[in-house]
Amino acid sequence: MTMRLHASLGRVLDDLGGTLLMPAYGEIDAARAVGGVIIHDAFDETYLPPRALVLGVGVADSQEIIKLLGELRSADAAGLILRAPLPADAAVREAVVRSGVPLLTLTRGASWDQLAAMLRSILAEGDVGASNHESVGGIPAGDLFALANAIAALVNAPITIEDRNSQVVAFSGGQHETDQGRIETVLGRQVPERYMKVLTERGVFRDLYNSTSPVRVDSVPTEDGSPSIPRTAVAVRAGDEILGSIWAATPQQMNAEHLESLQDAAKVVALHLLRLRAGADVERKIKVDLVSTALEGGSNAREALHRLGLADEPVLVLALSLKDDDGTATPQISAALTGESQRLSNAFAMHLSAALPSASSALLGRVCYGLLPAPGTANESERRAERIAANFLERLGGRFNAAIGIGAVVEVSHISHARMSADRALRVASHGRTGTNVARIADVQMDALILELRDLLTARGDRPSGPLARLIGHEGGQDGVLLRTLHSWLDAFGDVATAAASMSVHPNTFRYRLKRAVDLSGIDLTDGNARFLAMLELRVLLRDEGHTSPAPRR
Repeated sequence: MTMRLHASLGRVLDDLGGTLLMPAYGEIDAARAVGGVIIHDAFDETYLPPRALVLGVGVADSQEIIKLLGELRSADAAGLILRAPLPADAAVREAVVRSGVPLLTLTRGASWDQLAAMLRSILAEGDVGASNHESVGGIPAGDLFALANAIAALVNAPITIEDRNSQVVAFSGGQHETDQGRIETVLGRQVPERYMKVLTERGVFRDLYNSTSPVRVDSVPTEDGSPSIPRTAVAVRAGDEILGSIWAATPQQMNAEHLESLQDAAKVVALHLLRLRAGADVERKIKVDLVSTALEGGSNAREALHRLGLADEPVLVLALSLKDDDGTATPQISAALTGESQRLSNAFAMHLSAALPSASSALLGRVCYGLLPAPGTANESERRAERIAANFLERLGGRFNAAIGIGAVVEVSHISHARMSADRALRVASHGRTGTNVARIADVQMDALILELRDLLTARGDRPSGPLARLIGHEGGQDGVLLRTLHSWLDAFGDVATAAASMSVHPNTFRYRLKRAVDLSGIDLTDGNARFLAMLELRVLLRDEGHTSPAPRR
C-alpha cells in the first residue's frame, strides 16, 4: 500500500478558500500538515488521527463549540470547520485561542459531503500509486487542484476541470469573481441541470467533443434573467476517448496565446486524469483483493487485515446493497445495476472513511462490504455502526434504494462468520421486516431464521400438512377467517382478549371462530408440539416475507 502524502492547511485554504472555506477565528499555520478528514459525531466518541481537519456537522451552539474545541486541543487537530454564520460570542474566540485550533466556516449553500470529497481530493495526492517524485507536466501526478491553478494563471481566467459527466473534479481560485452559475457549479460539484439543458440544446457539447480546439460558449441566462459570463472550453481527450473538459470564465475573447495555452493544458490534464484513473483502478483492485481475502477467513485473512490496518482489534462487517424491483437485495450481479452499485460503493467508502478513517470497504459482486474496527463493547460498536449506516442512507436521499445489514462483532479469526451475519441482516433489512433499511443481526435473528427456513422448505417443496392443510382446504385458501383466528390465538399465546382485539371482534365471536377452527382442522391446542408446528407453518409457509402477522380483517 502507498504511503499517503499530506497537504498543508495553507494548501487547503489556497484551493478551497474564498469558495468553500473561510478562516474565522484563530491563527492559521499555513505549513501545518493535515492528517485526515473526520466528521464529528456528537453522540459517539470519534477517533481522531493526528492533525485531523474536523467537520462539525450540526454544531452551532456556543457551548457545543467551546466543548468541542477543548476536546480537539488534546487531539492535536489541524482545524475545526463549522457552518457559517458563527455565533458572535467572545467566549468562542477565547476558546479558539486556548485550544490553538483554528476555526473555519463552510460557505452557505455548500454541502458537507461535497466539502469532504474536495478535501480528500487535495489530501490524497499519494493515493494514486505514484512515487513521491513522480510528476506530470511539472505537477505531482494527480494533483488536479494545483494543475487547475496553473492553468488559470496561464490563461488569466478562473477555470474548472470537469469529467465526462460534467462533474467538477477540480477548480482554480478566483471563482467568487465569476457568476452565479459558476458558483453553483463549484458548490454543487456538478453543472446545474438547467445549464446542462441549455448547453445541450445549443449543441455545445457536440461542438466541444468534435473539436480539438477551444470552443467559445455564449452567455447562458441565470435564474434571475441576468447573463452569465461567457466560457471558453476545450475537450480533454486520450486518443478518441473523451475524458472530460476544461472551462474558463472569459468575459472577452481569448487571445491566440491564451487559446494555445488552454489547448496545450488539455493534453497535460489528460495525462493526470489517466494517471489518476490507473492509480484508482490499481488501488481499487488491491482493496477488493484484501477485503475479499479477509472476509473469506482462513490462513490469509489475518495478513489481509494487517495490510488494511485492522488486525489488532475486533472487527464487524457491514453489508450494503441496492434493492431489486421486488424490494430484495441479493449478491447476484445484474448488468443493469453494476454501474449503479459501483457508484453506491464509492459513496459508501467515502462516508466510512470520514466516520472511521481506519475502516475499509470494497464491492464484491453486488454487495459492498465495510470492515470496521470495533473498540469497546460489542453493543457500543454495533450501535456506532448502526448510526453510521443510518446516516449514510439518510444522506443518499432518494438517489438509491438500498439496505444495510450489520453483522456481529468478532475476533479476527472469525471474520467469515461476521460476513455471514451481515449478509443475513442485509436480507432482513432489504425486505423491510424491521421498518427500516438498516438491521443489526443482534436484533433480527428470528426474522433471519424464518427466511432461511422458508428457503429450505421451499427448496424441498414442503406445503402445510395435517390440521392446517385441512383448514386451508375447507376455507379455500390461506386468507380464511378461521385460519387467521388460529394464527391470532397462537400469536397471543392463548390470550383470547388480546387475540380478539387484534382482529377487532368481540371475544365471544373469537371463541366461536376458534372452536370452529379446532373442530374443522382437528388440531390439539393442548399439545405443545402441535402448537409449535402450526406457528412454524403459518410463519414460514403461508405468509409473505415482509408480513408475519395475520392478514387484514375482512
